[in-house]
Amino acid sequence: MQRKEDIVVVGGYGHVGRTICEILEKKYPGKVYAAGRSLVKAKQFSQATDGKIKPMQLDINKPLPTDKLERVKLIIMCLDQTDTDFIRAVFRSGIHYVDVSANGLFLNEIEKYKREAEDNGSSAVLSVGLAPGITNLLALEAERQMDQIEEIEIAIMLGLGDSHGKAALEWTVDSLAAKFEVKQDNRQVEVESFTDRRLYHFGDEMGNRYAYRFPFSDQQTLSRTLKSSSISTRFCLDSALVTKILAITKRTGAVRLLQIGWLKNSIVRVMGRLHLGDDGFAIKVEAHGRNSEGKILHADFLLQGKNQSIITAKVTAAVAKHLYDSPPPGGVYHIEQMTDIAYIQKELGSAISLKTAVN
Repeated sequence: MQRKEDIVVVGGYGHVGRTICEILEKKYPGKVYAAGRSLVKAKQFSQATDGKIKPMQLDINKPLPTDKLERVKLIIMCLDQTDTDFIRAVFRSGIHYVDVSANGLFLNEIEKYKREAEDNGSSAVLSVGLAPGITNLLALEAERQMDQIEEIEIAIMLGLGDSHGKAALEWTVDSLAAKFEVKQDNRQVEVESFTDRRLYHFGDEMGNRYAYRFPFSDQQTLSRTLKSSSISTRFCLDSALVTKILAITKRTGAVRLLQIGWLKNSIVRVMGRLHLGDDGFAIKVEAHGRNSEGKILHADFLLQGKNQSIITAKVTAAVAKHLYDSPPPGGVYHIEQMTDIAYIQKELGSAISLKTAVN
């Protein structure tokens, strides 16, 4: 039996995947493969790394080629999937798995096969990246500060000057019209995207910004993994003007026009080419609860950084190292169930800054 030691990054020559490959190759030389449907693109990327990262042709919409994956210990998925066939095949092969998807409904589907992963010794880690990912870990840290957690508010500000992948831009446009469920006072309630604004302070440099409800998957996941009776996630851009325009588009109903195929594609193309503003991002987590004596506590976390795509890749690589070197028992986990913000801070170093206050 061949020893399992290879790492396959599906979508490894893409926007986030190539950075993951480059990070992991430094620790696991000769064991990292950049995979995808296009062998040509995989080879081009491999050549750009002087062959340090190996190419692999792999179509996730076709049956898993078990002979090709006999030596694979870990698969990292950087592509959106429409069904769980590939993942279930990975579980049956006993391969560990990391997924950067931010699609809450799809992550729920993966959770359904927890038993299959357990039975085959496959450990899967979901909610990996910036949001979900770092947001989950900050929420976990907020909960740890209190004996009784009552409410967690997450606010995410992204820079218009950052570089965003096509899939991420399409998801953002689609999400403007979304309806989704959140945990509120220990019950699930339906809310609409880009409504119910709240004001948050994102640091002295960025100041105050209004942020709006948005269907990031962290709020759905955390409603199951943490004890808080209310959890919400809101979103804004570093440009207050553009954020306001989006809010008006939502309020007037014009957001429905964005669902027209050709118009949505045009907007995504324009958004991908224009880099207005800064490439910085900020995450604000505010939590309310009580200590063991019943005293009201407030926890405030502010995390800042640059280039959310690079940070997503670095967080994913950090989780992959943890899973490769010290895998937990087989099963399906979210990032906050296997690590904490201290580990990610250590891995990312000066790439992020974190300020905390509990009173």
